[in-house]
Amino acid sequence: MTVWDAIRGRRSIRRFLEEPVGAADIERLIEAAVWAPSGGNAQTWRFVVVRDVKRIRRLRVVSPGLPGPPPCVIVICQDLELAEQRGARLGRERIALFDSAMAAQNLLLAAHAMGLASCVVASFHAGGVQEILDLPSGVEPILLVAVGRAAGPEPASPARQVGEVTFHETYG
Repeated sequence: MTVWDAIRGRRSIRRFLEEPVGAADIERLIEAAVWAPSGGNAQTWRFVVVRDVKRIRRLRVVSPGLPGPPPCVIVICQDLELAEQRGARLGRERIALFDSAMAAQNLLLAAHAMGLASCVVASFHAGGVQEILDLPSGVEPILLVAVGRAAGPEPASPARQVGEVTFHETYG
């Protein structure tokens, strides 16, 4: 699969088979995530892999956007204290978020290339996730990524209109 195929073929999947995701596959997904760009090469992301059914059930209670139930949730966190040390206020307030999003995109594309389904989730109660995962002070959840094997067909691709969103030299 080419990068272009992965970009155009990846979909957000919200129904998963109960089949577990293997440790080697999870390791590969995390590897893809840490190879994402990082502002100032700060690399302040942290990843919590959740495969315990009971813990995933608890995450779903505080995460209305979490589909599933997925057999695996990878929680992308940021050490915001370290982000501030390495990048000042900009590192904490913006770069950490951008870095998390780029790591998530790498993870999503890698999952698709590996034949896994995924869905990124931003609708969750951060304090609830922090408590469930026993995250230390200063480390906050940024995104949840559900991972597994798709149950059912992939949804059709929505239309994309490059010409309607692209401007040259000035807006308009």
